[in-house]
Amino acid sequence: MQQNIRNFAILAHINHGKSTLADRFLELTGTVEKRKMREQLLDQMDLERERGITIKLQPVRMEYKIQNSKIKNQNDNLKLKNNPPLADSGIFNFDFYILNLIDTPGHVDFTYEVSRSLACVEGAILLVDATQGIQAQTLANLYLALEQNLTIIPVVNKIDLAGAQIEKTKKELINLLGCPESDIILASAKTGQGAQEILEVIVKKVPPPRGLSTLPLRALIFDSIYDDYKGVIAYVRIFDGQIKPGQKIKMLATTTESEVLEVGFFKPGLIKSESLAAGEIGYIVTGFKDVNFCRVGDTITLSEVALEVIPLPGYKEVKPMVFAGIFCREGADYNRLREAIEKLKLSDAALTFVPEHSPVLGFGLRCGFLGLLHLDIVQERLKREYGLGLVITVPSVAYRVKKKSGQILEIKSPLELPDPSQIEDLKEPLMNLDIFTPKEYLGEIMKLTQEKRGSYLNTEYLSDDRVILHYKIPLASLIVDFYDKLKSVSSGYASLNYELTGYKKAEIIRLDILVAEEPVEALATIIYKDEAYKVGKQIVNKLKKTLPRQQFVLKIQATIGGKIIAAEKLSALRKDVTAKLYGGDVTRKRKLLEKQKKGKKKMMEQGRGKVDIPIQVFLEILKR
Repeated sequence: MQQNIRNFAILAHINHGKSTLADRFLELTGTVEKRKMREQLLDQMDLERERGITIKLQPVRMEYKIQNSKIKNQNDNLKLKNNPPLADSGIFNFDFYILNLIDTPGHVDFTYEVSRSLACVEGAILLVDATQGIQAQTLANLYLALEQNLTIIPVVNKIDLAGAQIEKTKKELINLLGCPESDIILASAKTGQGAQEILEVIVKKVPPPRGLSTLPLRALIFDSIYDDYKGVIAYVRIFDGQIKPGQKIKMLATTTESEVLEVGFFKPGLIKSESLAAGEIGYIVTGFKDVNFCRVGDTITLSEVALEVIPLPGYKEVKPMVFAGIFCREGADYNRLREAIEKLKLSDAALTFVPEHSPVLGFGLRCGFLGLLHLDIVQERLKREYGLGLVITVPSVAYRVKKKSGQILEIKSPLELPDPSQIEDLKEPLMNLDIFTPKEYLGEIMKLTQEKRGSYLNTEYLSDDRVILHYKIPLASLIVDFYDKLKSVSSGYASLNYELTGYKKAEIIRLDILVAEEPVEALATIIYKDEAYKVGKQIVNKLKKTLPRQQFVLKIQATIGGKIIAAEKLSALRKDVTAKLYGGDVTRKRKLLEKQKKGKKKMMEQGRGKVDIPIQVFLEILKR
């Protein structure tokens, strides 16, 4: 049976048509009934469907029937690279194939999801939009696939659109892959054109999975979810051996043991089966109730042979790039927040968190994310799936600080930054930035990257009118609004990819915001010294516009240390105490105004007053 299994993924830049192509495969193979079919079927979350992007990898098993003679004729004259001749493998005894597809995200923030998918497959469809050509994540995902030695199937999608540049896109792919033009498949995921041909090429060119069912069990966990009734469900690729319900299993990394309650595969819902064998992709209901016992990248084996088994390589530990504090509006919800984050981490291995306490916001978690979109998605999922009201602090990056005492710290929060007199050296993370753009936007993009402290490296030409700009740029310059501005100056045509390259020295300080002379910790931020006044002024102006007025004059200040660098005043609410007067002597009116004036003065003498800052204000400051 193993010889008729094909495991593959679809790789593409965001919005190049991955989910739509997956829909056509599901229709062609009859995996989903027509009455249950809908657009973006594999995008399970409402959030994915609303935004039109894939956030989570999603596996599905399809059964594809094909005529033996057709495949045999096609293979008679084919020499398959890194693949034994299909005739020798005896696969002509089968008239159907099991195709395991893993649909992957396309945004740079979810690259870790892609890398986990690729470790479980032997082939990948490289999908390129004919109207946009090769984009940043096309290239980044291709490099990930080549590292795993996967068979690459190039496909040009959206050929039915009026703006499709088919020949130009084909040339870009030929230059990139060095493949003959005949290997490139032309398709339209929307109409279904070319989908059948892609499935036939997968059967022909993607090698069957290696591994033997007779060896001791080795299964790689590439994802997992938590079910309130079943507990932890691990998504696995079986590399060796087989597994059945009732067997005792052991996690090699956490050394925890349990009994298998159920095994099965994805269609795309969970379908129960009697067993899973080498080469198959499926799920295992582990029986664990604690989410920490089942980690992505761990190897599952049978308890009886655990000492003989060498763990699978697993995944490279991913480093978060952006840090933000997450607090509950209601302090009593902290335990619910922690439980929700733990369950999210089970299906999102890139998410990290540690407890944090703020005198103003109470108990919360300082979380690490791969980028601002990742932060946005996690925040939205916490609100929708767990009904939590949240306050998110201003995102920051991790700085390395060397104190004069010789101690080295990693600063993830503005509040952790030591006093400037104690700091000997402070370094910020530096990124390698690749920007893909049409030539006509070069000038504006170069101007933007210079404003954002980018250092130009070189320009690479993909074709006559498309280039890749290579820069080194501080991560702090990327996380706030760089992506939005890049899309603006390039009319939406530019795309980017980035990765950590090291650290460099930086002139960094902490900016504190005071409201009614009380520091608001959630608004503290780490910024460049030469931008302090500009940013401080920006924040106090925005606060003045968004804060609700109080019964007293409200002071809003931006400070560095004890020095005020920007300030605004929000005038007090003034009740019209003369509204009830009609006619009479003017002295009656003056008497009431004087009485009000004394009341205001007395209120100011009693104290500054406490100001509750609405969640909308925090969000406005985040968007600065």
